[in-house]
Amino acid sequence: MMYIHYCKACKKIHILNGHKTNCPRCDKALSELRLSYLEYIQMSKEERSTFEQNLNDPVKLAKIATTYRLYKYSKWYKELILQTSH
Repeated sequence: MMYIHYCKACKKIHILNGHKTNCPRCDKALSELRLSYLEYIQMSKEERSTFEQNLNDPVKLAKIATTYRLYKYSKWYKELILQTSH
């Protein structure tokens, strides 16, 4: 399944298969967006432009972004939490 992600460092939208956490371009953290692939491709040029401008605003990005709910059950996430808590 295709998911829309945004990299704040690159200021680039990525359409990636699966729930990714790191940018394929710069390896920084990605924000997964609530927008579905179908919604994104059906946007007009003007709608996409407005959408991209909203991504540059941290408050608006926080409203658009989502967290993949099953991360907390994955092995790598549990290991990350253990590493950061020490």
